Amino acid sequence: MSIEPDIHTTPPQLFPLGQTTRMSDFSLTDKVALVTGAGRGLGLTLTEALLEAGAKVYALDYLKEPTLEFIDVQQRTKILGTELQYRCIDVRNTELLNAVIEDIANHEGRLDGLVAAAAIQQETSALEYSANDSNALLEVNVTGVFMTAQAVAKQMIRFGNGGSIALVASMSGTVVNRGLICPIYNASKAAVIQLARNLAAEWGQYKIRVNTLSPGYTLTSMLEMLFVEYPERREQFAKENMLGRLSHPEEYRGATVFLLSNASSFMTGSDLRIDGGHAAW
Repeated sequence: MSIEPDIHTTPPQLFPLGQTTRMSDFSLTDKVALVTGAGRGLGLTLTEALLEAGAKVYALDYLKEPTLEFIDVQQRTKILGTELQYRCIDVRNTELLNAVIEDIANHEGRLDGLVAAAAIQQETSALEYSANDSNALLEVNVTGVFMTAQAVAKQMIRFGNGGSIALVASMSGTVVNRGLICPIYNASKAAVIQLARNLAAEWGQYKIRVNTLSPGYTLTSMLEMLFVEYPERREQFAKENMLGRLSHPEEYRGATVFLLSNASSFMTGSDLRIDGGHAAW
């Protein structure tokens, strides 16, 4: 008597044995992804990683013109055999955001991934924070992230292929940064982590996975400018994690490809915190 496999317990055959390609589960070949905040810094570094994994990427950023750094990455796509496009968009402009994302999806006939990296920071004590400043930061870091994810999910559902959404949060969504007074920024990143869990719960039925990536202190131009004003923080911040150093944007490349690829096919509603052990100490 033959026994039929239980469809509820048998995993999908995403990774058949005997493959001749190397780690094809990390491949993003023929996938279309969006990255917000991709004009420079961490967002651009993550964009380059997706390109190297084979994805065609649309970079969304509020900068009116791409940076020279961005153009250098764009020129590399000829060697990689893929494509990088730039769209000037402020994530606070929901109407334009939806129109641009729908236009991209229509042009490509699909939409497979999103890395929402657009965010702003402000260091102000809780007693001095104004309502206007608080609302401005939350509008970008929470509402802007939510509206971007919503716009992308609508297109993923329309095409019926599912997809993967990675929201860039921070270790600051889990712990308070000692010596760095940024209560609303930290609250916004905690909100992003909780938002991702809720979106994962709602959109799992459409084969859409939603996770967060939470970096630790990262040596971007923004942090370097902070060290000019507060040079003592360079050494202080490095001491606050188990590895005793600051991270570099390149150290989040692999995690981003992992989150958008089939390598993380059973992962949703999770926070991938990469902070050198900062929050575990």
